[in-house]
Amino acid sequence: MEPIAYVNGSFVPHSEAKVSVFDRGFLFADGIYEVAAVLDGKLVDNASHLARLERSVGEIQLKLPETLARIEEIQKELVKRNNIESGLVYLEVTRGADTGRDFPFPKADVKSTLVMFTSSKEIIDAPSAKAGVNVITVPDLRWTRRDIKSVALLAQVLAKQAAAAAGCSEAWMIEDGKVTEGGSSSCFIVTRDDVIVTRKNGNEILPGCTRKAVVKLAEERQLRIEERAFTVEEALSAKEAFITSASVFVQGVVAIDGKKVGDGKVGPMTARLREIYVEFAKATAV
Repeated sequence: MEPIAYVNGSFVPHSEAKVSVFDRGFLFADGIYEVAAVLDGKLVDNASHLARLERSVGEIQLKLPETLARIEEIQKELVKRNNIESGLVYLEVTRGADTGRDFPFPKADVKSTLVMFTSSKEIIDAPSAKAGVNVITVPDLRWTRRDIKSVALLAQVLAKQAAAAAGCSEAWMIEDGKVTEGGSSSCFIVTRDDVIVTRKNGNEILPGCTRKAVVKLAEERQLRIEERAFTVEEALSAKEAFITSASVFVQGVVAIDGKKVGDGKVGPMTARLREIYVEFAKATAV
């Protein structure tokens, strides 16, 4: 049976999921997206994702075509129709389709475009969860409002392609000698003194939903957290390194640019934080 997508009020087969060639998301990347994980057929930490969606569209003066409550209803219905037990729900909202290609916002009453689709993915028992991943470093080429979850992802595409070409799973982006974030993840290290370090939220990085939850869960267990920038050299001298995202949860980084982090294996702090997050995800999914 062909997978089902949602496009502007209708559930349709993928082959019929279409938007106008004049859609501003297509022409200008004038849009916002979100990706939420699904476990046991339920949405993980979705309130955080919807809150970030609301903030992002507000930052670019884009009006949501549906309420957040209705958007969650659509997400759940899409998960149900596609029989997703473990995977992801992608949603994108754009400024809609005008009659031509003009940079300023449409003057007419153009309704925003809302599309969603799902994909199956093994998250809990993914092989990389135990083995860890290798990353490379690349220059951070992005604009200065990375806190907005924009669909303008060309810099991340190039970073992820460079990682794939090097046989790695992720790229860490570097600016002014410091790690900003991964191509699609937040970055962490664990120092020799067992301090968990991650960059402080700001315009330089996306405020990761999984990052936010992991930091809170760590603090609740009296683990030491420092929110600050760190260098690649500091990461290579650390005990452990890991990334977080909706698509991988918590995943150990075992090598950076071909050099081992720690003993080259997923460390105990990373493994424990993953266990804690999985417990949280299963307990709070809706």
